[in-house]
Amino acid sequence: MRLGTVTYNLAKDWDVDTIIAMCHKTGFEGVELRTTHAHGVEPSLTSQERAEVKAKFAESGVVLWGLGSVCEYHSPDPAVLRENIQSTAEFVKLAKDVGAVGVKVRPNGFAKDAGISEEQTLEQIGRALRECGQQAEAYGIELWLEVHGPGTSHPPHVKTIMDVADHPLVGVTWNCNQQDIVDLSIEKYYRPLAAKVRCLHIHDLYEDYPYRELFRILKETGFDGFCLTELGESAEPERFMKTYNLLFREWTK
Repeated sequence: MRLGTVTYNLAKDWDVDTIIAMCHKTGFEGVELRTTHAHGVEPSLTSQERAEVKAKFAESGVVLWGLGSVCEYHSPDPAVLRENIQSTAEFVKLAKDVGAVGVKVRPNGFAKDAGISEEQTLEQIGRALRECGQQAEAYGIELWLEVHGPGTSHPPHVKTIMDVADHPLVGVTWNCNQQDIVDLSIEKYYRPLAAKVRCLHIHDLYEDYPYRELFRILKETGFDGFCLTELGESAEPERFMKTYNLLFREWTK
């Protein structure tokens, strides 16, 4: 397994050159560029600008693992749902152009106030993901559903969404939430999704989360994707990242 970072929030103010330089200095192998951050890798880029981003990462050896969109599919408003599906398609095209492996999307809660049941919402998210996956086939880009949102971050709900989506390019970003833990363990909820997990968002390793068990399970299941740090800002980011990398290597070796 490989260590990378999400630009949220530690690197939110860094441009692409700084991100690459910091990854080199600290031993991080890849990055997920979260939308709206200072790196500026957005669907609004021109063809030339996209080619420049792709070249920078290709020459650096740092893997542009993914684009962290905020596309979501739970809205009861058909127009909003369609807008998010179309936005996903734009991020897929961008990912292809800049050399990223995939695009992170998310569920973000239920629509109970609109009289929509949880089951209906999960079905809708799954169908939307299947459509997005079908659109992504032409570009060879993966879609990763983050385990995210009030209620929708419950791993069995994500499993339901994955079963409905049922597409080889649609996978999961495991998010290391407290909702994953049952009797001090993540076994019950992680194992049913293990085959679909393509990357993880990991946080401060001192948190009350069974990271040692997680890393053991990742080894047992043959996980070969990225563990991406999603960390707060630091006054000494280089020092912080070097220390985190060392601890990660010790815990996973």
